[in-house]
Amino acid sequence: QVQLVESGGGSVQTGGSLRLSCAASGYTYSFGCMGWFRQAPGKEREGVARIVTRSGTTAYADSVKGRFTISQDNAKNTLYLQMNSLKPEDTAVYYCAAGTATYCLRGRPTDFNYWGQGTQVTVSS
Repeated sequence: QVQLVESGGGSVQTGGSLRLSCAASGYTYSFGCMGWFRQAPGKEREGVARIVTRSGTTAYADSVKGRFTISQDNAKNTLYLQMNSLKPEDTAVYYCAAGTATYCLRGRPTDFNYWGQGTQVTVSS
C-alpha cells in the first residue's frame, strides 16, 4: 500500500521560508514522477513543482519559479519543497503526489495516482 505523508507546513510572514517534506512508503519503485500541488479556498488544485524521479528533471509553475525548489532523497524515499520569499498568495493546503513519468512535467492533478493528506501553509502580510 502506498502512503505519502507531508510535514513542515506552518505560518510565516511575507518573505519567510518553509521546507515541506513528503515521506513515501509502499511501492515507491513505481513512482516515475513526484510533485507538489496546492489548493487555496475556493480555487482549483494547481501544480506547483514536479520532478521526474529517475532523471531529476524538474518543472515549476510560473508563479513559484526562482522561489521554490523541489528535490528528492532517494535513500530516504522523501520529497522536499523548499519555499523561499513566501507571499500571501502562496497560502494554501499543499499536497504531495506521485504517479508515472509519462506526463510528469505538465503538472495536471489527474496525472497523479497517489496523494498525501495535505499540509497547511499560511503566509501573512
